[in-house]
Amino acid sequence: MGAFEYIALDASGRRQKGIMQGDAPRAVRQKLRETGLIPVEVTEIAESEIMGETSSWKDRLSYFFRRRLSSADLTLFTRQLATLVSSSMPIEEAIRAVAEQTEKNNVKKIISAVHAKILEGHSLAVSLGSFPDMFSALYRASVAAGEQTGHLDQVLLRLADYTEKRQQIQQKVQQALIYPVIMLLVAFSIIAFLLSYVVPKITGIFKDSGQDLPTATQILLQINSFVSHYGGWLLLGIVILVVLFNRSLRYPRMKSAWHRFLLKIPVIGKMIRLSNTAQFARTLGTLSAAGVSVLEAMRIAVDVVSNLSIREAIQTAAQRVREGTPMHYALKQTKFFSPMSVHLVASGENSGQLEAMLLRMADYQDQEITAAIEIGLTLFEPMLILSMGGIILFIVLAVLLPIFSLNQLVS
Repeated sequence: MGAFEYIALDASGRRQKGIMQGDAPRAVRQKLRETGLIPVEVTEIAESEIMGETSSWKDRLSYFFRRRLSSADLTLFTRQLATLVSSSMPIEEAIRAVAEQTEKNNVKKIISAVHAKILEGHSLAVSLGSFPDMFSALYRASVAAGEQTGHLDQVLLRLADYTEKRQQIQQKVQQALIYPVIMLLVAFSIIAFLLSYVVPKITGIFKDSGQDLPTATQILLQINSFVSHYGGWLLLGIVILVVLFNRSLRYPRMKSAWHRFLLKIPVIGKMIRLSNTAQFARTLGTLSAAGVSVLEAMRIAVDVVSNLSIREAIQTAAQRVREGTPMHYALKQTKFFSPMSVHLVASGENSGQLEAMLLRMADYQDQEITAAIEIGLTLFEPMLILSMGGIILFIVLAVLLPIFSLNQLVS
């Protein structure tokens, strides 16, 4: 049984769109007629269509900007599915109910395709595996462990908590960056307006008069002349450099060198280290709590680490754990985990509560990241105001100084 997207006409002649399961298009058309609809078009939802090969330009544009489920969509799907499965509803009915409740067409297609796979006899983990770009290895491994142990409802609840936690952290960072970004845009817009329209008209008057201009005004004129003549080329050069830099990061050696450099930057390096180790700890704790073996959980959790230097160090630590080294000692050897984190892992190993300690470690580091971001933004905002104010003050003084000089000559 597959998932089909249909377009039909109701009794009043209005177009109706939706998704329905069926063995074949003919069966779907028959179901539509039984419900009083006149089928116009019935198309099977294929994975290639969901992944971007759609006929609608709106779907193509949506896929271009979002190639996978957003954090909010994944969180909502997981929470709804966990709630329904916890109420003893069969998995195929739960998936179908979630698909019916979903308002976004793209998400509905994905869930309906997963439901169709389940109706064919596949497990939920295998069905989710048809869309690896949308459901991560962590997600699929946790679901597989829950199905094997018979605790799928508990695993889904943990996954829902996990996805919600990640979404909350992303929202905090995005909300914290809104105000500085708006300030930067406004400040640069004001500066661009002054340099493009105000400054040339005013300073042109003094240049024609033959008056000796102050040093600040001469500097401003040179900057304005350079931007007007070479601004386009400068912008093009910056774009080319950015594109070349992004392409160079496709090579492992260049990407590894760049990641090592980022870790050496005082504030940014600490943020990268904390975010990567917190992500690893949360993933490892979630997988372990779902029943995945520690070695397999470490193998999967390594893939969520984005910084190559940290990833290589954790891979070495995982190899040491396979050879019998305690996890806390192996993680300590990487030199990327704080003493508090290592202590929590050691405490979890000794007490048999490793999963809980790993999640507590991730919470501790997430709080540290949030505090560091808040402090950084608190310092950044006044520095930004002072910097932009200084630039605007320089422009205003460069314009006013010749006026003062002219008044003195007249008097």
